Amino acid sequence: MEITVENKDGLQAVADTLLSLLHKGYRVILLEGELGAGKTTLTQMLCRQIGVTEPVSSPTFSLVNEYTSPAFGTVYHMDLYRLEKEGDLVQIGLEEYLDSGQLCMIEWPAIAEKYFYQPAIRINIKVETNNIRIFNITTYDAVDA
Repeated sequence: MEITVENKDGLQAVADTLLSLLHKGYRVILLEGELGAGKTTLTQMLCRQIGVTEPVSSPTFSLVNEYTSPAFGTVYHMDLYRLEKEGDLVQIGLEEYLDSGQLCMIEWPAIAEKYFYQPAIRINIKVETNNIRIFNITTYDAVDA
């Protein structure tokens, strides 16, 4: 599915789509796109929509931020951009987060591809001219680990 967003208000359609997928049981969201594409902004909007009341910020330096949603429980927001090797994923406990069954929103997931065997939503954000964003949303069912 592809959604074109011309301004920040247009992100609501993307958040609505993600919410419907969360209600179908998806708990891993993989966010890809260049720096400044809107990964954290989308995370902020979705978190507001699921009732997170605390401030949602980029986990670039903390690597993992944790929030609470009355509808979905604990939400883990991760940013893997600064990780350099696969061993770093073990250090932050990525498998434990993924196996928790809680909502995991992961920016820059490429380094961890082999860890994603749960049903997942992959969002690739492309920045076009005039600040237009193209959100390509793909779902994946569970794979054998």
